[in-house]
Amino acid sequence: MKMFVLFLLAAASVAQAQTQWQLATGYRAESFHTLNLSAFAVDVEKVTQGALQIQVRPNNELVKLAEIRQSVQDGRVQAGEVIMTGLVGEVPIAGADTIPFVVHSYDDALRLWGLQRPLIEKHMAARGLKVLYAVPWPPQGLFTGAPVRSMTDLKGTRMRTYNLPTQRIAQMLGASPVDVPMVEVNQALSEGRVDNMITSAVTGVENKVWGRIAHYYPINAWFPKNLVFVNRKAFDALPPAVRELVMQAAERAEARGWAMSEATASESTRELAVQGMKVERIAPSVEAELKRLGEKFSREWVQSVGHEANVIFVPYYFQR
Repeated sequence: MKMFVLFLLAAASVAQAQTQWQLATGYRAESFHTLNLSAFAVDVEKVTQGALQIQVRPNNELVKLAEIRQSVQDGRVQAGEVIMTGLVGEVPIAGADTIPFVVHSYDDALRLWGLQRPLIEKHMAARGLKVLYAVPWPPQGLFTGAPVRSMTDLKGTRMRTYNLPTQRIAQMLGASPVDVPMVEVNQALSEGRVDNMITSAVTGVENKVWGRIAHYYPINAWFPKNLVFVNRKAFDALPPAVRELVMQAAERAEARGWAMSEATASESTRELAVQGMKVERIAPSVEAELKRLGEKFSREWVQSVGHEANVIFVPYYFQR
């Protein structure tokens, strides 16, 4: 009898030591972002020896993407993943992800994130949230129906847009913005409502745009990032040793996710070519003009955001 009581007490102690988090994401289970989240969850459970278990809930099944940040802040969900540009309304500095033609490579994007992260962490902390890691989507390229040899080839065309920054980009390129949600891209192309769009090679493959779009230029317009975070109270409730293990796993997830993003970008670009699309570098004169537009766009953004924008872009431009 005594041994049985000791067994029950031991079992209760183990159960009490175990913590479970729900991590909500709006993206597909097959997305490399979600696969990376699942690997992070497995890693955390392993290194904490089961003290913390994370259940990843994709496809908006737990909380819709637009509501994830608030749900985690309110404690209805312990952790979540959102695209950082979706935070711009409350955290303007997150808009650094939308400045086009400034970040030209994964190395540039990682350097920008290093400058941006302390500010994002500060704003998220003010909302009771703890940043775990961030991973970029593959860079945004230019899909066009006709070849682009100069900037004049884009003037007067109809460019698919999906938010205010992309509308501004279309205007700066001399194109007419046409608002088209991602789920309607195929329909818009079939109906001839858009001539071109700036999006990732991954999106082009997922929507099988070949046959309606003939050219892809990997201009690396920008690298939008997904941000993974946890409710601060839920994080602080963990034992200190477990918190440290979680942050170490987050560091590994970030490194793994960046590698997955780059590999996915390469694979998708190759698939576009396999499917008959012409994949080529944009003309040097157009590339130079795009860089000038990026500088103009970043100046406008710095003026609208203020001091925190300078904290990012002054060292980004001058401390190579």
